[in-house]
Amino acid sequence: MNDASLDQNPNLCESDPCIQQTNNKQPDGDQQKNKNNIVIPVVSSVAGVLVLLIIVAAAIICGLKRKKPQASDVNIYVETNTPNGSQFASKQRQYTFNELVKITNDFTRILGRGGFGKVYHGFIDDTQVAVKMLSPSAVRGYEQFLAEAMAIKLQVKLLMRVHHRNLTSLVGYCNEENNIGLIYEYMANGNLDEIVSGKSSRAKFLTWEDRLQIALDAAQGLEYLHNGCKPPIIHRDVKCANILLNENFQAKLADFGLSKSFPTDGGSYMSTVVAGTPGYLDPEYSISSRLTEKSDVYSFGVVLLEMVTGQPAIAKTPDKTHISQWVKSMLSNGDIKNIADSRFKEDFDTSSVWRIVEIGMASVSISPFKRPSMSYIVNELKECLTTELARKYSGRDTENSDSIELVTLNFTTELGPPAR
Repeated sequence: MNDASLDQNPNLCESDPCIQQTNNKQPDGDQQKNKNNIVIPVVSSVAGVLVLLIIVAAAIICGLKRKKPQASDVNIYVETNTPNGSQFASKQRQYTFNELVKITNDFTRILGRGGFGKVYHGFIDDTQVAVKMLSPSAVRGYEQFLAEAMAIKLQVKLLMRVHHRNLTSLVGYCNEENNIGLIYEYMANGNLDEIVSGKSSRAKFLTWEDRLQIALDAAQGLEYLHNGCKPPIIHRDVKCANILLNENFQAKLADFGLSKSFPTDGGSYMSTVVAGTPGYLDPEYSISSRLTEKSDVYSFGVVLLEMVTGQPAIAKTPDKTHISQWVKSMLSNGDIKNIADSRFKEDFDTSSVWRIVEIGMASVSISPFKRPSMSYIVNELKECLTTELARKYSGRDTENSDSIELVTLNFTTELGPPAR
C-alpha cells in the first residue's frame, strides 16, 4: 500500500508505523515561520522577567545586610591569658541573649539610661549584676550602631586583661547578632555625680573624709591604668558619673568605651579623634588631638574640684562658667570656706581642703607639662586623708602656720606656684 492511498483513506491504517509516518511529515515553510514568530518573543519575555527578578532579589539581600548588623561585624574575640588577671578572667564568659532575659527577669528593672541604650538590674545565681544593653533604637542608623558595638568590643577586651579593686569588674558579655551587651558587678550606691550634685535623694551625704576616700579610690584605679598596664591605657572619659560606688561606698572607675591603649613603640602620646565629655575634656587634647596621660589628669582635676565645692563642671547659668574659673575667682578672697561645699558645715580639716584645691587647679592647667602625674596625686590624697582622720579623732583642726606653710612648700616644689 503506497502513501497516496493512505493519504486518501486515513482510517485504513492504525498501526504504529502508519502513525509514526504520518507524524513525521514536515510542516511547510509558512507553518515554521509562524512558530518562530510565537516562540522567540515568548522566550525573550521569560528571560527578561527572570533577569529582573534576579536583580530585585539581589537588591533586597544587600539591603537587608546593610540594615541589620551581623554577628561577624562585631565579633568579640578575647585573649584571656593575661599575666595580671588570668585567674580572675576565667570567671568571665559569654552569655546568650536568652540567658540575659532570665538574668534580668525579662529586662524588668531599669537602673539607668544612656546614649547606647539601657542598664538593667539582674541576678546571676544569688549575685546582683548590672546588664548594659546596646539598643538599635537608641542610636542613629547602622553606622553608629556598629561604632557602639565596636566600643563594647573594646571594653570587653580591655576589662578581660585589666583587674584592679578600683576598676569595675566585668562578669560577662553577650554578642548575638544585634543583641550586644555587657554584664558588670552591681554598684549599689550609683555614681558619684548623683550624690555630690544632690540629684539622688536616697543617697547619704558624703563627708569630707568620705570624699577623700572616694577620690583616693578613683585615683588609684586611674593610676593603675597609666602605670600598671603595659602598654599604658588612657581612660578618656573620667568624670563623676563614671565613678561608681558599691554598698560600702568603695569607688570604682567605670565605662571604658572611649579608652585607648598606647602603641607598643613607647611613644609619649598618640594622635586620635577627640572624644570625651564637655567640661572634663582637656583643652590641649581638644585642639591638638594629641592624647597623653595628662589628658586624664585634667579630667580628674575637674572631679577633685567638684568634690570640694559641690559645684558642677559647667555651671547651669547663661554664661556656662567652668568650675576652674569659678574656683579661681573665689580663691582671690583667700578663704577656703567660701569654696568648700556648704553642706560640710565647716566640718573638715582646712589644710587638706586647701591642698586638694591646689592639686585640682594644678591638674587643670592649660599646659599638660604643669599637671601632676596620677602617682603624685595618689600620694597627696593619702596624706590628706591621714590629716583629716587625725583631725577627726583628735578633735581639732590642723590648720596652723606650720601645716599651711608645709602644704605650700610641697606644692611649689612639685608643681609651681600655689593656687592661693
